[in-house]
Amino acid sequence: MKTPKKLAKDMSLKELGSYIDQSVLKPDFTEEEIRKYIQEGIDYNCSTVCINPSSLDIAAEMTKGTDTKICVVCDFPFGTSTTASKGMQAEEYCKRGDIYELDIVANFGWIRSGKYKDVTHDIKAVVDVCHKYGTAVKVIFETDTLNEEQIRQACECAIEAGADFVKTSTGFITGYESKGATIEVIQMMMDQCKGRIKIKGSGAIRTREHFLQLIDMGIDRMGIGYKSTPVVLGLENPVK
Repeated sequence: MKTPKKLAKDMSLKELGSYIDQSVLKPDFTEEEIRKYIQEGIDYNCSTVCINPSSLDIAAEMTKGTDTKICVVCDFPFGTSTTASKGMQAEEYCKRGDIYELDIVANFGWIRSGKYKDVTHDIKAVVDVCHKYGTAVKVIFETDTLNEEQIRQACECAIEAGADFVKTSTGFITGYESKGATIEVIQMMMDQCKGRIKIKGSGAIRTREHFLQLIDMGIDRMGIGYKSTPVVLGLENPVK
């Protein structure tokens, strides 16, 4: 966990931006829209822009020479590829040499089935590839589909697999109440992980109050949708 040295309300825009992975993941985005929202992530001093693999060349071009890095998603948003396929996907992205972080979706059907050894093995296959290239790994659990025991056990799987972050959701699941990074779920994950792995909240972080509260709790990173970034940063005149 990142222990804030001061309250979130007293942080500068740049300090607040360092908590954000600006989400640029909608599959229907045109190239113009992808470029627009990547540029906004850079302008808002976001830690990373979180993109689909097909946007890697654009992101590499636009973030070069900036403080904003690239986070690519892998096997997104369902996490149901084979373990071997996930490893190959990670290899394909990371060998470029410009990927700072990779967000992999855990097989949450396996988590719901209690197949925790398989979940750990699945995550570790990706971690081993990414760490070879110096790329950090965030593991998405899709917590809206899981109960408390499953979330806690999934955290242990990610820790055992050597991942760098655990993360709440993709923002793309249907058929469940979309709660995302609630205070309760984030606190549960923090209590379970006890500083052994970093925490990323994503999904339904749309208000400045929620954003600042999570920072003050000690969260490490947040995935924020492109529409919500200026809102959580408290910008009256967001970047156009």
